[in-house]
Amino acid sequence: MVGLAMTEGSFKDSHGPPADAVVLDFPFRGSWRVENSPARRVPSHGTYVFGTSHAIDFVAVDNSGRSAPRTWRSLVAPEPAEMFIGFGQPILAPLSGTVVAVHDGEPDHEGRRSQLTLVPYMLGQAERIRAGVAAIAGNHVVIAAGHNGPFVLLAHLRQGTVQVRPGQPVQAGDSVAQCGNSGNSTEPHVHVQVSDSIDWNRARGVPLAFRDRGGTVWVPGESEIVNA
Repeated sequence: MVGLAMTEGSFKDSHGPPADAVVLDFPFRGSWRVENSPARRVPSHGTYVFGTSHAIDFVAVDNSGRSAPRTWRSLVAPEPAEMFIGFGQPILAPLSGTVVAVHDGEPDHEGRRSQLTLVPYMLGQAERIRAGVAAIAGNHVVIAAGHNGPFVLLAHLRQGTVQVRPGQPVQAGDSVAQCGNSGNSTEPHVHVQVSDSIDWNRARGVPLAFRDRGGTVWVPGESEIVNA
């Protein structure tokens, strides 16, 4: 479900959303840790490029808050994406609307939690940005709430798992793909953003918030673990 004027549900005082925020359902089930939240800063990812100003990332975790078991590889080497709890988990439509764009075919990378492996990855950041949206978002789905938007992007999806096509209507909670590690991603997670356009070179980010099953609406904070 999407709402521009939030008149129902309660609000978490610590991260109450802006009045013009687009309200979404969580696009997953289970426990996920929040990263790069707009509750901490805007732009949340350190840039306004590609309409990412209010984007948020979610990483699936276990009961101990870990995204994958710790092994010797965690400290010194890349790790298979399959090791991570989120890899392959269903990603759901966070609102009802119409699919307006999909992209599939990008490979899933190994995970990188070690500082040693992150250095060469970060050095390639500028090149990925120059390569365009597919290199950054990886496999992705965009759902329009209405004819003129707003537009919700779900990114870093698992290669070969996109289940929808442009022009297809979806309902909130429908499965659209699986969580992956494609594009500009260091470990399997789902990136969610709302924008005013899918002309990514001109798109502007739109504030977002999430509604839990109890009706509470808020912007999850950095490192918060949400249960959906």
